[in-house]
Amino acid sequence: MRTERAVLGVVHNVTAATRLLDVLSLFAGDHRLQFVFTCPGSSAFTGGTAEYLAAHGIRLLPWKEAVHGGFDWTVSASYGGDLHKLRGPLTVLPHGMGYNKFLESGKAGKRESGKAGKRESGVFGLSPHWLMHGGSVVPAHLVLSHEEQLDRLRLSCPSAADRAIVAGDPCLDRLRASLPLRETYRQMFGVRGGRKLLFLTSTWGADSLYGTDPDLPARLAAHLPLDEFAIVVALHPNIEQGHQSWQLNQWLSQCRRSGVTVLPREDLWQQAAVAADVTVGDHGSVTFYSACLGTPVLLANAPHETVDPASPIAALLRTAPQLTTTGFAAQIAEAMAFPAALGKVVALATSAPGEFAARMLDLGYRTLRLTPPKRTPSFTAFPLVQVPRQEPAAHWVRVIDDEVVRYAAVDDVFPADAHLVVTTEAPDPRLLEQASVILGGPATDPARWIAATLCALPGCEWAACPAETGWWAGNHDGLLVEFTTPELPQVVPSLLHALGSIPDELSFTAAGVRHQVRLNVLIDDRPGAPATP
Repeated sequence: MRTERAVLGVVHNVTAATRLLDVLSLFAGDHRLQFVFTCPGSSAFTGGTAEYLAAHGIRLLPWKEAVHGGFDWTVSASYGGDLHKLRGPLTVLPHGMGYNKFLESGKAGKRESGKAGKRESGVFGLSPHWLMHGGSVVPAHLVLSHEEQLDRLRLSCPSAADRAIVAGDPCLDRLRASLPLRETYRQMFGVRGGRKLLFLTSTWGADSLYGTDPDLPARLAAHLPLDEFAIVVALHPNIEQGHQSWQLNQWLSQCRRSGVTVLPREDLWQQAAVAADVTVGDHGSVTFYSACLGTPVLLANAPHETVDPASPIAALLRTAPQLTTTGFAAQIAEAMAFPAALGKVVALATSAPGEFAARMLDLGYRTLRLTPPKRTPSFTAFPLVQVPRQEPAAHWVRVIDDEVVRYAAVDDVFPADAHLVVTTEAPDPRLLEQASVILGGPATDPARWIAATLCALPGCEWAACPAETGWWAGNHDGLLVEFTTPELPQVVPSLLHALGSIPDELSFTAAGVRHQVRLNVLIDDRPGAPATP
């Protein structure tokens, strides 16, 4: 169809792409506009960008063609590369929570080396190195989220200050607009009843949460009661780009086997942030966004030297409490009961809360010299996505009277007063050999599966699996029991293991919630047992 204006989106990497697509969605429904996208190839983390855009139905225009094309407006969510070669007005906006980090300049022509902690280039996005070329300011517009960024810009690059436009923060506006769906997102992650969602977030680099302590998610799973906490982890896309997807998946395998949900997409962290009860993070933007939502925050790492001391992230690192290496449950409980006073810090996120869409639309249509549509769009809430609930491959269980407490089994060492429950998804034969209870997947012939599994694992006492009419569980003595329960059926075999007899009805408590289970004995071949129907 015939259009009136051409808009170029400059995509440096996947992180920048997520922000750029969010912002450009405000304009993309206008039939007068044709959007084209290109990648300058300057980022150390360009890999995966073309695939990410292709999944959104976008083909990249080669950079060599883009610099010679005539576009009415160009929008970028990052710096780096030869942006000065682009024709027409260029608008640059941040792809995270403002401008906070020091980045190294890198090699000539490569302004985004991917190394953190260097000051040669000043603050990324606010210093002359990123804003100027040949003595001239490159962007026509610098979109900022807060007046404090404008103050720092006036100090670091005065000639660019008159190009600045304080428009607010699009991501924070959208996060806050999604808050009414918090319970919906929680159930999306399998968080029900009194269970708490612990959200771990890591930026990229050696000083990040994952860079300094990659085993932290699994350790948290091993020390927090399984039925009281769901753990969700969001890793910066640059981590995968720096180490390859296969390698990262190998590193995360133990984390997943511990029951931790590792978010599979670049743009699911927002739902997790809205749903979270507490966030453990670092100096990345996601940690700050969580704090802006009023979520208690604990810092797993706080590398002050990597950020501008005058920046909001630096203020967060100075104010939020640190997560120590022991007593995780007590620290999390304290953070939830007595969250740090971060009001003055999070107020630095935006000077125009809820106004980004209106201000950006005004800027865009003025630049395009077009009348805005009568019905201007706004940001939508983040969508619902099917997130597979991650169950631990093995867990150990304490049964005290009728109270059940479960913890993820991170290795083959577990307390003497507990027994080990292993699922058929656990590949470690050492765990299978030590298991007291085996949990299988749905079986078409559950009785046969239970008998064969117990025969193959003589050290195991009970085996259980879901069937068409509920769950079936059996032991070496020839007892076969059927039961149904709306929640936590995996707990019932552990209670059967601890009982000396099988009642008609079973009551137990897990994570402070009372559960009732009806038991039906199908077969009882134990010596002296009464005949079963």
